[in-house]
Amino acid sequence: MKNSLIALSSMLMLGGTAQAQKVTFEEYDLPNGLHVILHNDPSAPVVITSVMYHVGAKDENPERTGFAHFFEHLLFEGTENIKRGEWFKMVTSNGGTNNANTTEDRTYYFEVFPSNNTELGLWMESERLMHPVINQIGVDTQNEVVKEEKRLRVDNQPYGQLIAEVKKNMFKVHPYRWATIGSMEHLDAATLKEFQDFNKKFYSPNNAVLVVAGQIDIAQTKAWIQKYFGPIPRGVEIKKQTFTEAPITETIRATYEDPNIQKPMVVAAYRIPSMKTRDARVLDMISTYLSNGKSSKLYKKIVDDKKMALQVGAFNYAQEDYGQYILYGMPQGDFTSADLIKEVDEEIVKLQTDLISEKDFQKLQNINESNYVNENSGIEGVAENLATYYLLYGDVNLVNTNIDILRSVTREEMREAAKKYLNPNQRLILDYVPAKDKAENK
Repeated sequence: MKNSLIALSSMLMLGGTAQAQKVTFEEYDLPNGLHVILHNDPSAPVVITSVMYHVGAKDENPERTGFAHFFEHLLFEGTENIKRGEWFKMVTSNGGTNNANTTEDRTYYFEVFPSNNTELGLWMESERLMHPVINQIGVDTQNEVVKEEKRLRVDNQPYGQLIAEVKKNMFKVHPYRWATIGSMEHLDAATLKEFQDFNKKFYSPNNAVLVVAGQIDIAQTKAWIQKYFGPIPRGVEIKKQTFTEAPITETIRATYEDPNIQKPMVVAAYRIPSMKTRDARVLDMISTYLSNGKSSKLYKKIVDDKKMALQVGAFNYAQEDYGQYILYGMPQGDFTSADLIKEVDEEIVKLQTDLISEKDFQKLQNINESNYVNENSGIEGVAENLATYYLLYGDVNLVNTNIDILRSVTREEMREAAKKYLNPNQRLILDYVPAKDKAENK
């Protein structure tokens, strides 16, 4: 459900400044358990009404994967008071746009309207929560939509299976082991009642946070929230199951053949702690140090200087329970995947042995400051940050203070994190290669 926000992007950017300002907000709970966060920004005449639900791919039955993502589509089908096919027409005819997305940990829906349509956005999101119509025609329609999305973005996309293959090999008991888009066979086999039961269990006010951000009248907005969300009954209390993975103590080796590629890629992935931890933030800085831009250590060494690879990179795949630190490279010429891993390991050993230079460390801090400004430069980003920090981190004010945590990270901590998490016996080495039949036909 990746609808473009181009139409309002210029207006949204007016909500930012060249220098990050403290994000002010007010939060409270309705009696039904819905957490509400309000952020008034009078600088642009727009408002975003968003709801984030604490349900993602990890909350699914292993035999019914893909449900959370499926609902990202299904809940645009209509409600008791919004006829099927009318949702998007209603949004666009009132000068707005909407979107939704799903991760392993949560599902997020929002509308952006001119601020004089704040009430409309609130009513629509309350309708999605209180009066969804989940019937067979909607399920059948969205089943085909999801299948087409999978064909386009996963099955026929070069390197489209990379994250899924990493997860599958790194998690044995945790639900992170399956792809967010799930299994089409599972969706085909599901009954209408199973979809209705999933909605009843997870789409409740006490499993969600409502964020309203933009040019709003706080008192009036509270009155509308009470009017539309207050009558929604509290749902059942959800008990989240805890899954603990055994430590990785020896290198996991795997191969995946992708019929959509011509160039192989090698991946080294390490399981790391929850994104809520300080260590995860330190590893984020290590990722930036190694691979952020063409002046980063890995790119300059392996791509520019030694010309061993077409591309190298690293990123921290942050999640609520565990994360994955993923390094990747595409060898070129006579160089092999093993050659790239050797070069990467040399840089990691340097991190584990020596402190990075003061100059490199200052560069990291500058990048952190720039990212912080960019993340809070528009109403859309602020709204999603407020929801995420409440629902997944348990602290809304991290929207302002997370940068302070990053500022407090030391070079010594970076060295210790590299020692603790980035060792050869703690990782997956995935050879992501062209399918054999394709390679033989070249």
